[in-house]
Amino acid sequence: MAACAALLAGCAAKRDANLTYNPGNFTAPDELPVSDTLATYRLGPGDVVNVTVFNVDSLSGDRQVDAAGNLTMPLIGAVPAVGKSTQEFGADLAARLGARYLQQPQVTVSLKSAVARTVTVDGSVGTPGLYPVPDKTTLLKTIAMARGTSQGANPKKVVVFRQINGQRNAAAFDLTTIRDGKDPDPIIYPNDIVVVDGRDISPAWVTLLQSVPLIALFSRF
Repeated sequence: MAACAALLAGCAAKRDANLTYNPGNFTAPDELPVSDTLATYRLGPGDVVNVTVFNVDSLSGDRQVDAAGNLTMPLIGAVPAVGKSTQEFGADLAARLGARYLQQPQVTVSLKSAVARTVTVDGSVGTPGLYPVPDKTTLLKTIAMARGTSQGANPKKVVVFRQINGQRNAAAFDLTTIRDGKDPDPIIYPNDIVVVDGRDISPAWVTLLQSVPLIALFSRF
């Protein structure tokens, strides 16, 4: 237990001798079922939605979220869409249309094509959070989206969590050797979780790792 708890808790910039880095069996993740994706999906730039306003054909049709995160509608102009579910966005459109133009409009929004998916970046980075990725990216680019490693980070211990073949998997990577070109920059996929070791590791991550058998960390658990 103590070894697991200490996995990401150390601040010294060195590799963990208990870990195997860059595992070859850390493959692409499982595809999420469409129903699960739609239930949790938040709109992002480039996404296309179908807007249906009951009995108002001129307001209905396919529309795309622009680079600024807005969707432009007749009458009401640009409406912020990023970060909202299709249900939330439909309610927002109905409220805006009902405020000035229509009486109790019935608005339905459905996702037609999704561009933005997200990766979670946590731990000792400049700005932890969810970041959109179109399909896949690399570990270095993912860390850069979170404004790089923070003061007190250990770039030699970065753990990526991923769902593979129905099981949670994890792998360790060393940012310093990746930057130097000694190790490949691994592919990061939507729904991955990237955690950078260091002073800013939260107790929640320590608790999670306490429940993970150390010997199985780089296969399935």
